[in-house]
Amino acid sequence: MTSLVERCGLHDTHREAACLRAAELIESSGVQRVRMGWCDVHGQLRGKTLMTHAAVRALRDGVGMVGTMMLKDTSDHTAWKVFEAGGTEGLTGFAGASNLMLLPDPESFTLLPWSAGTGWLRCQPWYGNGTPVTLDSRHVLQQALSRLSMAGFGLKTGLEVEFHIYRITDEAPQLDPELAGWPGLPPTVQMIHPGYNLQAEAMMDMADEPLRIVMQTAQALGLPLQSLEIELGPSQVEAVFDATDALTAADQMVLFRNGVRQALRRAGYLATFMCRPPFPHIMSSGWHLHQSLVERDSGRNGYERTVPAEGSTVRDARHTLSDAGAHWLAGLLAHAPGMTALCTPTINGFGRFRPNALAPQHILWGQDNRGAMLRVVGAAGDPATRIENRIGEPAANPYLYIASQIHAGLDGLLRGLEPPPATDNPYATGHARLPDNLGDALAALRSDEALVNGLGAAVVEHFCRIKQSEINRHADAQDKTDFERREYFSRY
Repeated sequence: MTSLVERCGLHDTHREAACLRAAELIESSGVQRVRMGWCDVHGQLRGKTLMTHAAVRALRDGVGMVGTMMLKDTSDHTAWKVFEAGGTEGLTGFAGASNLMLLPDPESFTLLPWSAGTGWLRCQPWYGNGTPVTLDSRHVLQQALSRLSMAGFGLKTGLEVEFHIYRITDEAPQLDPELAGWPGLPPTVQMIHPGYNLQAEAMMDMADEPLRIVMQTAQALGLPLQSLEIELGPSQVEAVFDATDALTAADQMVLFRNGVRQALRRAGYLATFMCRPPFPHIMSSGWHLHQSLVERDSGRNGYERTVPAEGSTVRDARHTLSDAGAHWLAGLLAHAPGMTALCTPTINGFGRFRPNALAPQHILWGQDNRGAMLRVVGAAGDPATRIENRIGEPAANPYLYIASQIHAGLDGLLRGLEPPPATDNPYATGHARLPDNLGDALAALRSDEALVNGLGAAVVEHFCRIKQSEINRHADAQDKTDFERREYFSRY
């Protein structure tokens, strides 16, 4: 019988050489086990842990996984009735909790710095016959990038991620078998700094131990961490990364969140990428996605223009952006309601959209304006010219977040859409508003023809059904704060 990699059509001399190198690394590094990790629809890593001989075999043959792992909502309940006739209608290959196959990327092998003797490989799910699982979020981004390449461009993205770190003071609530729940309670915590003193060096020193762990973990994983700062909110920090190609950036975001949470937990800290932790005096965390087109043939920044357009002012997009950049900006604006659910995919995250909170409320752009949904950064002649999307929350699935940017921006590019003038007052009334709750955001996504066609109708329906399960449980919960504490705080 042929190997899984052959059935997937991925077997060639380059991949075989990569498999041999990975096998040699696994066998020579002294690892005792290898985690096979893949990213679910919520942006969380799941996977299996194999012994080294099995991990080497899986490089070509893959390893089985329960298909329902792709059907879980935020509480880890399965959102489809997989054991009932017709319960998986519209889904292919998921009835009866049947198997999928995880196939690792041999070039992704790395040692986990917080877990001695443990290696890690990034995987993607496939059907056993070698067909890609279209619902896989990494596959969704790969397809989006392929479509963008056909238009002559790639995408470069930079990550600017806010999150909270707390010191664990009591594990008992989470680990007490008498209090077990589905989902369960988080541990009891205290802050690592009191906040409200942005980028204060004294607070940086107060939080030195956990920040040092974050830094060392990111660097040991080979992630391009540029800076690590104290954010405004209590116990809030921000990590900024060098820009890279979009797929690599998405992979790095998944690995960073997973890595710092595990490394900090071992040292007695809890890192949460929940937008608004369940405490009274906090600042919301955002994930600001910097993006620019890359001309496929020249490698130049596709947003950069040589000189401002004749007669333009700073309120005109073409004062700063190329024609392609202006069309892309217009596409992001046109599809803002539909892509909001993919950028802010939790009920909790919509609490961030408040006036004068460095978070957007309205569908508009501004020249270096942090209150606008889209912040244009740069100037004519600046090769670092870019658009910063400020909708996102740090709990978002990075593959879906970035894919939504591609399909929205590409629609603007292909249709030649034109953006309105920039805003000077992003919180003024009279502007079109972003959806202010997850239900409305899902409805906007479902009704956005360009996003549905770009992402795939099955992908959109899969995402919306899983998120609707979250909405339904939240509506039924008597204590909304307790719901969010259990659902997001220590799970994201």
